[in-house]
Amino acid sequence: MDDNVSSFHKLYKWALLLAVITVFYNILEGLVSVYFGFEDDALSLFGFGLDSFVEAVSGIGVWHMTVRIRQNLDGDMDLFQRQALKTTGGAFYILAAGLTVSSVINIIQGKHPSTAFWGIVISLISILAMWLLVHFKVKVGTKLNSQAILSDAACSRTCIYLSIVLLSGSIGYALTGIGWFDSAGAMIIAALSYKEGREAFSKARGKKTCCCGSACAAKR
Repeated sequence: MDDNVSSFHKLYKWALLLAVITVFYNILEGLVSVYFGFEDDALSLFGFGLDSFVEAVSGIGVWHMTVRIRQNLDGDMDLFQRQALKTTGGAFYILAAGLTVSSVINIIQGKHPSTAFWGIVISLISILAMWLLVHFKVKVGTKLNSQAILSDAACSRTCIYLSIVLLSGSIGYALTGIGWFDSAGAMIIAALSYKEGREAFSKARGKKTCCCGSACAAKR
């Protein structure tokens, strides 16, 4: 029994560490992406950075959830988590609207980034980092039989999709010099942000703590 308890607490320490890494990585990624996106007039990279900041807010909610579960509290969401989800959802909606309008303006005015270099570099780093986080979150979540941790891994997997969109748009622009590749990438990021915002509000109205409602539903 003691070994089982020790193993349980060790796994939740790993879960907590992964949540902390996710938050601080997203903050760092957001700062770097927003800076170079602004400097290079790369809308998709700028939007990707803003999305990272919103993901960090969501990650704080998961961090809080992990601490509560480790303390053997109930799995229902408390006021902090519901408010974090609503804040995250609203931020995603604002981001989606802003990116959509900016993308349309850029296409009409024919604006394009000065370089796609940083978009390619940051997206490749992000794909690797998120893949590692997904791998370890799934491993820990499976051993703990925690749907919340497994669905958080699904959210990190969504970040991989965002990185792939950024990478595709950046490579497309680098190869062709056509500015709408960057704007198209930003619009896809906007669509994914809208979807994440809708899910955040849906989860805020639910009873259980989950990061991705669809992931939990698929496992029931």
